[in-house]
Amino acid sequence: MIGRIAGTLIEQKDSFAVVDVSGVGYRLRISANTLMRLPKKGEAVILLTHLAVREDSLDLYGFIEPEERTMFELLLTVSGIGPKTAIAVLSIADVETLRSAVAENQSAYLTKVAGVGKKLADKIVLELRDKIGVIEKEAGGSFGKDDADVLEALRSLGYQVKEAREALKEIPKETTGASERLKVALKILGK
Repeated sequence: MIGRIAGTLIEQKDSFAVVDVSGVGYRLRISANTLMRLPKKGEAVILLTHLAVREDSLDLYGFIEPEERTMFELLLTVSGIGPKTAIAVLSIADVETLRSAVAENQSAYLTKVAGVGKKLADKIVLELRDKIGVIEKEAGGSFGKDDADVLEALRSLGYQVKEAREALKEIPKETTGASERLKVALKILGK
């Protein structure tokens, strides 16, 4: 099995990247989160990988973060979830947000993925809850649905996931509601 690829990024699109390794271009399917964190074309890149072997194809999936690959592989343990659906789930939110959604039994959050209906979303939450375990609450409180919505809104406005998370940690506990938390996050990011 191929565990990682290190080479030069020669192409990137919405759902894949091509990495040149000694003259061989490896095409890897990637999530939106990995896409956002890729270096510029022509720069060195290291991607952790998962090789999905099927009767008629070999598909390589790439991840910047080890946690993302782990979550991808956990999603594959759910019956009815294949690699394409797992990568689509990872494209709607980062690993921390997905863990929180599972821990807080928010299956509706997962129905944003094309092909994942309520039944399958409930199944994902049910089967992954024990595997992921209870999420420890951060010093600033739990990462709830409001914060997941704020994070998604900030990402759509062009902010990086890391800087959006840092802004969320600075929001006072007494600020409630997604719209209010978004306003405060934007003020923090505008400093």
